[in-house]
Amino acid sequence: MAGKIDGRLKELGIELPAPAGPAGTYVPYVVTGNLVFISGQGPMGGSGIAYQGKLGKDHDIDAGKAAARLTMLNVLAQLKAACGGDLDRVKRAVKILGFVNATPDFDQQPAVINGASDLLVEIFGDAGRHARSAVAAPSLPFQITVEIEAIFEIA
Repeated sequence: MAGKIDGRLKELGIELPAPAGPAGTYVPYVVTGNLVFISGQGPMGGSGIAYQGKLGKDHDIDAGKAAARLTMLNVLAQLKAACGGDLDRVKRAVKILGFVNATPDFDQQPAVINGASDLLVEIFGDAGRHARSAVAAPSLPFQITVEIEAIFEIA
């Protein structure tokens, strides 16, 4: 039987991707006590990296928001794996840290990471509201446009 959050995803027309394996010597997530720490995820689509390049040069804010939304879907895929497939265990999103691959003069990192934050609220309601940092980076692995790591509280 599908849970409440799986039902909400279906209602929104969202299918989570398969969780990606690590690209280095680390694990995709760590569960300790009632917290799940998700390693940095990127905008991976069905055929690989969906967004590469810099905000302020190669992409506008709308493309950046789309990249952040896609990246959050990858975060949620890891979270679902950490919860043994049951996203109803999620009590709340605690914090996300969003990195934006940007030109030196680009200053709209918060607007870009809203693509991820808005998705959490769409799916989890008030439990999706979280603390957040959104920062620029001169480059990100594989030239991805956005990388997000996250912390969630689970039951």
